[in-house]
Amino acid sequence: MMNRCGLLTPEKEPVPLKSIEVELEVRDHVATLVSTLLYENKEDKPIEAVFVFPLPGDAAVCHFSAVIGQTQIVAEVKEKQQAREEYDDALSSGQQAFLLEESDQSPDIFSLSVGSLPPGESASIRLEYVTELAVQVDDGLRFCLPAVLNPRYQPQGSEGSSVQVTSVPASLVPYSLSFSARVSSPRPISKVESSCSLDPLQYLNAEKTQATVKLAAGHKFDRDVELLIYYTDAHQPTAVVEAGQASAKTGTVMGDLMVMLSLYPEFPQSGMSSAASCGEFVFLMDRSGSMDCLLNNSNHQGTRVASARDTLLLLLKSLPMGCYFNIYSFGSSYEHMFPKSVEYSEKTMEEALKKVEEMTANLGGTEILKPLEHIYSQPCIPNQPRQLFVFTDGEVGNTKEVIDLVKKNSGSHRCFSFGIGEGASTALINDLAKEGGGHAQFITGGDRMQPKVMQSLRFALQPAVQDVSVTWDLPKGVSATVLSPPITALFQGQRSLVYTQITGQSSEAAEGCVTVKYSLAGHLSQNQLCFSLKSAEETGLTVHRLGARTLIRSLEMEEREHRGQQVGGVKEKVVELSIQSGVSSSFTAFIAVNKSDGKEIQGPLVRRNVPAPSEYYFKSTPEPPRDPLLQLVSLQKASGCWLLDAALAAALGKTSEEVNQEVWATVLALIWLHGFKTDAKEEWELLAMKAVSWIHCTPSCFPTYKVMCKLKHLCLKSCLDPNSLWTSGRGCSGPTILS
Repeated sequence: MMNRCGLLTPEKEPVPLKSIEVELEVRDHVATLVSTLLYENKEDKPIEAVFVFPLPGDAAVCHFSAVIGQTQIVAEVKEKQQAREEYDDALSSGQQAFLLEESDQSPDIFSLSVGSLPPGESASIRLEYVTELAVQVDDGLRFCLPAVLNPRYQPQGSEGSSVQVTSVPASLVPYSLSFSARVSSPRPISKVESSCSLDPLQYLNAEKTQATVKLAAGHKFDRDVELLIYYTDAHQPTAVVEAGQASAKTGTVMGDLMVMLSLYPEFPQSGMSSAASCGEFVFLMDRSGSMDCLLNNSNHQGTRVASARDTLLLLLKSLPMGCYFNIYSFGSSYEHMFPKSVEYSEKTMEEALKKVEEMTANLGGTEILKPLEHIYSQPCIPNQPRQLFVFTDGEVGNTKEVIDLVKKNSGSHRCFSFGIGEGASTALINDLAKEGGGHAQFITGGDRMQPKVMQSLRFALQPAVQDVSVTWDLPKGVSATVLSPPITALFQGQRSLVYTQITGQSSEAAEGCVTVKYSLAGHLSQNQLCFSLKSAEETGLTVHRLGARTLIRSLEMEEREHRGQQVGGVKEKVVELSIQSGVSSSFTAFIAVNKSDGKEIQGPLVRRNVPAPSEYYFKSTPEPPRDPLLQLVSLQKASGCWLLDAALAAALGKTSEEVNQEVWATVLALIWLHGFKTDAKEEWELLAMKAVSWIHCTPSCFPTYKVMCKLKHLCLKSCLDPNSLWTSGRGCSGPTILS
């Protein structure tokens, strides 16, 4: 009879994974993570433990090893089928073997197999990867250790087999997690925040350029482990130069110098002053069953679908007059609000809002491919650039098919993506924006969706940057090979990374310059960065691995584009580069076989699936009361004004007698926003700009002395300078942004 001791799954099967220890090292905006997984077999038979778990979709997995007793076995990268065969052969011959492979369907899911672990024996597995940190709306840098892995929906007829995920509610995860981080930067570290409980930040020097932080004891697996790191005077353009690997051949990716450029373009004010007043805005909303889960497990913000409804309200109210829009929703099937995009007006906005209010998570699975195909089949509207906003909890199984479709249509639109809730696929959300020339956002923990979405709307309203080029000025005999895909999108205040292989010899004092040129609203502009070609110290091979990962992803996509055509050699290039760099790919895997003692492990092998935490078990409860801000927003008209009625008075906490003009309705609404909702300014700033524009364009809006006195009296209570409402004069040349 099996000895059911130790940690058990809900099916009462023993779990061989006992603990996960994570050590994170952050250098400026690049992170290296080392994860140690301790396995122990407390059964009376040898086991094979299989653990399917999430990793960041853009991570470069670069090391995998196992320690059995006093023996360390370092895995090699090999072609995936060859690695699988070696693993199976080792198990069938009674040897211990370890296999780590990336999912064929999504680069953010990995499978770790620990084979032939004898009774009473333990194994320590070490996994290492490097990744970049994403820049957030508030200039923080985001690191996320994915802990939650929700089941991925695989549409019928899609390519490949679905990912088999063994999951349990977060409260029942039968292993522990410890997490510590060390942060260093040339600039002072101002703070580190997290949705998880942290021990206090510990500075390691007086300059505050080095610090450590730990996850507080008792972490529950109900959320991903997220760190938001803030530097003083952050986000300056930089170039990190890294020396090649001594054992690698000159002229190869790993043997030459590698440069990582971090570009933060500063657009000229002349190009930024004219926010777009046109465009076709297409909103694609996930209404699969999982969207009925809570946005987070505290229930303070209600369900994911309710938050998405409120966000659509804000978006619809903030669109500029003269644009076009449509709303799609999807699950196992899809729906569109209008047969084709319609012009934005009071009538179409109100019609859309009524349908938005009725939206629920009642459409079944998560099939995003079909609605995207329908959107792309619609002809673009002349002089109305298409902007696609995608809202999903990311539980998609056919990630690569979706990304390939977006890239194929990248010339006709910009795509802004939003991952809702814990466990959203980082590969799906990030790559939708990357290939669609837009921006990605994640809404997790206690985040409000609305400010992040409104930031993306600001990006969408920025004039599109065109004709981006990157040129290099290097010493004689030195050349540059750019490994990153061409830059297709630039946004004010957002980082663009470029990895470049530098070939040739130069003196240590030599310098290089890179110039980024682009066209913005008809104005030609450029930014230049000069840097030393002397390699940085203490970076190891981090930049090379990230550069190799970038090139591998580009080649993988190229292989999918030409699959079935007479274009050979791309897969072979990926395998060669993956083996050379030691970085995983979809065509390779890490394999390690223990051949040290030569003893065969006796007895039949029992498979044990290690469960990953899932947020899918947080079910919905009654919705919380509506936010007063959204109550006020819901009353604004498409033109930007508010009407004087009992509903507006109630939203402002006034009686109808206290508000007696249409102008006052709009002015009072603006005052209330500035006086009582400054913490949510990102959410309502665009619609406030539209309201001010309406005031300026309405001659009857200019207040009499009596009205101005009353306005000043109210403004004193709300800390708003009333004169800022009228600084543009009586013309309609453009709105004033309230400060």
